[in-house]
Amino acid sequence: MLIKTTARAALIAALALATAAAWPRAASAESVLRIGMTAADIPRTLGQPDQGFEGNRFTGVTMYDALTGWDLSSADKPSVVIPGLATEWKVDESDKTKWTFKLRPGVTFHDGTPFNADAVVWNVDKVLKQDAPQFDPSQVGVTASRMPTLASARKIDDMTVELTTREPDSFLPINLTNLFMASPAKWQHFYDKAEGADAKAKSQAAWAAFAKDAAGTGPWKMASFTPRERLELVKNADYWDKARVPKIDKMVLLPMPEANARTAALLSGQVDWIEAPAPDALPELKQRGFKLYANEQPHVWPWQFSRVEGSPWNDIRVRKAANLCIDREGLRDGLLAGLMVPATGTFEPGHPWRGKPTFEIKYDKPAAQKLMQEAGFGPNKKLTVKIQTSASGSGQMQPLPMNEYLQQALAECYFDVQLDVIEWNTLFTNWRRGAKDPSANGANAINVTYAAMDPFFALVRFLQSGMAPPVSNNWGFINNPKFDELVKKARQTFDPAARDAALAELHAASVDDAAFLYVAHDVGPRAMSPKVTGVIQPKSWFIDFSPITMVP
Repeated sequence: MLIKTTARAALIAALALATAAAWPRAASAESVLRIGMTAADIPRTLGQPDQGFEGNRFTGVTMYDALTGWDLSSADKPSVVIPGLATEWKVDESDKTKWTFKLRPGVTFHDGTPFNADAVVWNVDKVLKQDAPQFDPSQVGVTASRMPTLASARKIDDMTVELTTREPDSFLPINLTNLFMASPAKWQHFYDKAEGADAKAKSQAAWAAFAKDAAGTGPWKMASFTPRERLELVKNADYWDKARVPKIDKMVLLPMPEANARTAALLSGQVDWIEAPAPDALPELKQRGFKLYANEQPHVWPWQFSRVEGSPWNDIRVRKAANLCIDREGLRDGLLAGLMVPATGTFEPGHPWRGKPTFEIKYDKPAAQKLMQEAGFGPNKKLTVKIQTSASGSGQMQPLPMNEYLQQALAECYFDVQLDVIEWNTLFTNWRRGAKDPSANGANAINVTYAAMDPFFALVRFLQSGMAPPVSNNWGFINNPKFDELVKKARQTFDPAARDAALAELHAASVDDAAFLYVAHDVGPRAMSPKVTGVIQPKSWFIDFSPITMVP
């Protein structure tokens, strides 16, 4: 199942030579960090990134802030939600659909205009209020689906806002980490100059202009932007959190979706940092003094099953058989060179949301074959399944070789696996359209990795029937009354310990139902030049670039 290391190394060496002059060298007068991303394009820069959470990592939490954020200061402790542009918040005890957020004083956007309650209302309306001039349908899918209960925002005073949800939702402060604050004044400047047949056309033109000259409140500011090629960010010396003013002058982001090309660029000195290096290049990288970072992330690499009428995955015996047919330890130790943690659910033992599932996910090929035979399949009658995946992308790890590994493994349990490989951002868009949409191209499972940092991202958006497309990411149209009941219980529980217990019950139920093919947890592998120092690899999808330095 493995490409020979010598052949891969030769390919990487050839690529290194071929790309030796591809990227400009940094001027010695300033410190510059050049990063090779897994994305095939620069994530959108207008305030709500695409390209999955890699977009949030590189064009979200860099140029922008949200009301709440993630603590990325430790490599040892799980990342938790902390104050961002809001300093505190509380739910109304008499009406738990209303929240009051106190805003951080003294914050300005990159264009010098103040951040205040009007800016919060404006940014909520950009994705929720269809008759607002700044409403942008292109930002809705990557935002509203991540905070589906938020209904409106109201200014109380300059530094206080009230947010209202459609139903009591204890997850709201976590969900708000995904709503980035863009400068209303900067957008209005572009809108006033825009040409268009009507207000909608002018709005679209204004957002297009904003994306080329963005203004948030984040620790990094846009310097230059060439779509599909590079984004240059410079430090925001006036950032409100003085402890997080970047220590380097400039960061250059380069889309490099192919693992061998990324690795070659690092080996040839054309970039300083790459996401997800080619696993079989790790010995050479270590030998040549490059630094490797990895840490278990709240992340799952799954197959998400279609549960629409006629799907082969509607038989729980088939779902369980697939989960029992994968040698996850073999995948980890062989193909991925140790860069994964085997998944036995969305959460592993010890996590407060793990619960006590009765179905044990492990490698047990005889048990898998027995279940498939009970379902009517065998060596002479295989079950055809089609999986839609990508060749690269945020959190996708090494999707093509990993899916080929699963394809061969499942063949031994009477599955005939067909792969439909498409571009990552297209796959991510299809994920929101669902298994019934023509974009699924006949696939009855989809391979999109997911974050498990919070209850909504980890469980609710996949398991609750009301989260089916176009609302959120229940791609397969799961409709399980028990799941719905447990989601409601957890969402309406505001005591942390009781909420954790409800979430643990929900997770255990999803594992017992074999709701996904659980394969791996990512460890976020990164490789970088020894010149890069000050890196803290948190237990998160995200990373703080502010403390990083470049030695001469």
